[in-house]
Amino acid sequence: MELRQLEYFVAVAEECHFTRAARRMHVAQSGLSASIRALEVELGAPLFLRTTRQVELTQAGHALLPEARRALGTIESARDAVAAVQGLLRGTLSVGSLQCLHVVHLPAVLARFHELHPGVEIRMRQAGSGELVEEVRAGRLDIAFVTRQSKCPDDVRVSTLATEPLVLACAPESPFAQRESVSLAELAGQSFVDFNPDWGTRDEVDRTLAKAGVERHVAVEVNDVHSLLDFVGFGLGVALVPQSFAVKPTRAHFIGLRGEVPVAETVVVTSNTVSAAATTLVDIVLEAKSGRIRAAG
Repeated sequence: MELRQLEYFVAVAEECHFTRAARRMHVAQSGLSASIRALEVELGAPLFLRTTRQVELTQAGHALLPEARRALGTIESARDAVAAVQGLLRGTLSVGSLQCLHVVHLPAVLARFHELHPGVEIRMRQAGSGELVEEVRAGRLDIAFVTRQSKCPDDVRVSTLATEPLVLACAPESPFAQRESVSLAELAGQSFVDFNPDWGTRDEVDRTLAKAGVERHVAVEVNDVHSLLDFVGFGLGVALVPQSFAVKPTRAHFIGLRGEVPVAETVVVTSNTVSAAATTLVDIVLEAKSGRIRAAG
């Protein structure tokens, strides 16, 4: 099995088309098809279902895809490690992040990284925590900044960046708005505004309220912080959010929680084989947290 075969296989799997995959890999389609057929012979199983209109992975293809991505990622990490010894960083750094990362100002961090290592192409995408962790596990992302999940795959590395308590956000007209603190039990019967499942602190809030015996109704689901606070501020529901959200301009009021206060834990996720670029980015993040890198303005 050759690395080029795996590269061709991943390209076809992602493009779902032999012609587009060949164009992406800058090879003749006949050569790419022959390489895939040789790989199928070696593995003793068809990897694609080919029709006149589309190309789909077989069960064997689905099993091979994450392993192929991991293998290619390991090879790229090995190349990066050698380059790092020579004082060079090159290639691509694929970063995933929650929509609102309050722990560190990611644009400033990535700008610093680009300033120090202009030869590295930075790719950035935002999504929910679960999706981003899976992207790291599958080798499509080098690093992701997410909220810790209750269950995380064994084949990724998770390191805590920061923890902070959750607080109640409510409208200024809410009876809770003038209180100094609120217990979780008092939230029974309230309508909630929250992130979509898999986003932000949604999983932690679900677990916390269930543990407290509070059944809740999520009336509004959003995928960004500003919308969540807007809906809360205008009385469409209450929310449990990280304490740092209180610094954002909003009508919402923020009240502390009594009893066993839940926390939001922001973590950085990498594969077990960390690329040199990802390691360097983590170092810059830690430098930013210490206050030596600040957002402009």
